[in-house]
Amino acid sequence: MAVGELELIQRSLEGDLEAWGEIVARYKRMVFGATLAVLRNWADAEDATQEAFIRAYEKLSYYDLSRKFSTWLLTVAINVAKNMLRKRKRDPEPQLPRPDDPAALVEREALRQAVREAVWSLPETYRLPLVLFYWEGLSVEEISKAMRLKPATVKTRLFRGRALVKSKLLEMGVTADAV
Repeated sequence: MAVGELELIQRSLEGDLEAWGEIVARYKRMVFGATLAVLRNWADAEDATQEAFIRAYEKLSYYDLSRKFSTWLLTVAINVAKNMLRKRKRDPEPQLPRPDDPAALVEREALRQAVREAVWSLPETYRLPLVLFYWEGLSVEEISKAMRLKPATVKTRLFRGRALVKSKLLEMGVTADAV
């Protein structure tokens, strides 16, 4: 657990909203990335992120201090996003941010966009582990706990997800050298 994190959790349990605000600031990017990976819609992911932090705050007294906090929080966020997805019964194309300056689109940005499109086109089974591993930097163990899967299953999904991304990139005309 990070230095001061336990103290922030304790203060949050006592009703200190500034402490909870610090926790939100530390984890909002990671939580948003996970909800976006599930929902594939920018606005819905923002809503799910906010709902996940509200739900986590309400259920903070149930947090087991022996678990890593970020893993517990990710589990809450993934569950919120999956519930939203079930409730809305839709799976729209992702609404990713566009660069401010079109002149800045260079070959590298085109490759990044192609990778994003390939990843977003994957089923959630492969998309979520890839996003958590490569974009959020979580370990296989952390992903397995957050998704409630065996580590071997996460590794398999990462392997298959990478193969699917490579295949989709080749279909899109991205050369094998770039992959």
